[in-house]
Amino acid sequence: MDSTQAALLKRVRSWDQDALTQVYDEYAPALYRYAYRLTGHRETAQEIVSETFHRFLLALKRGGGPDENLRAWLYRVAHNLVIDQRRRQPPLDPLPIEEAPDVAVHEAYDERVIRREMVAQARAALQHLTSLQQQVVALRFLEGLSNEEVAEIVGRNVGAVKALQHRALNALRRILEGDDGD
Repeated sequence: MDSTQAALLKRVRSWDQDALTQVYDEYAPALYRYAYRLTGHRETAQEIVSETFHRFLLALKRGGGPDENLRAWLYRVAHNLVIDQRRRQPPLDPLPIEEAPDVAVHEAYDERVIRREMVAQARAALQHLTSLQQQVVALRFLEGLSNEEVAEIVGRNVGAVKALQHRALNALRRILEGDDGD
């Protein structure tokens, strides 16, 4: 752990309001993007971020929380909340494009609809991966973290992260290309 993060964690543990604000300001936007990308719902992502920080404060109050890597600890909590949310309320299947109502619209709207459909297809494909594969793909490619950072967050070594990433990308390619292996 670098000395800057160690100093920040020390200030957080002493309930320094500026340090707590700094942690929220630094990590909340990234956690929101992460949760939104995995759930596809703004309100759900906001609830996940809120609950992540609530659990962070409770852990600090009880003398727990992160000892070294604050970001890894927060992402693990957020990911567990995403999984809990999926168990409680599985995602709805998006309306197939063929069943969408016929509407005469201009090109910019058409492009947004196509983009949304592509995002929906990618999100649906992600749902077919294991939870760990989803987490690795989201952290590595959507959040732009290094393999080393992802390894620390998911609690695996870099080689395992690379293997998970490789299998996940192959599975996504097969799913999106419509090749189910038959």
